[in-house]
Amino acid sequence: MTKFISNVNKYLSEMKIKQTYLSMITGIDKNKMSRLLTGSQEESGTDMEKIARGLGKSIEYFLSDSISIPQVGSFSRNKIAFYAGEPSHKQEQIANQLMELMENIDEVMSAKSRFENIARR
Repeated sequence: MTKFISNVNKYLSEMKIKQTYLSMITGIDKNKMSRLLTGSQEESGTDMEKIARGLGKSIEYFLSDSISIPQVGSFSRNKIAFYAGEPSHKQEQIANQLMELMENIDEVMSAKSRFENIARR
C-alpha cells in the first residue's frame, strides 16, 4: 500500500468519513474506491487528485511522512443525518441542495488552504 493511500485511510478513520461518502464526492466508483483503499489497485494521479480534492486537502498533504489530523471532538456538535429509505421529492431536493452547499464549502476551504500555502512561501 502506498504512503498516499495509507495516509488517506488514516485520515478517513480519524475523521470518521465513510468510504461510500468519499466515493460519492469524488465520483470514483465504489468498487474501485474499495480496491484503491485496500491497496489491491494502484492509484493514478487522477485518482489521487480526486481523493485529495474531495477531502479538501492537497496530494502533498497525503504524501507527507506524518499528517496532522484535527480531532473530531474539536468540531462543533452539529450533526448531519442521512435518510435511509426512499426519499420524497422534497427530501431529494433538500439533499441535492445540501450536497451542492457542501461541495462549495470544500472549494472555498481548498482555495483558502492554497492561498495560505502560497503566502508562506
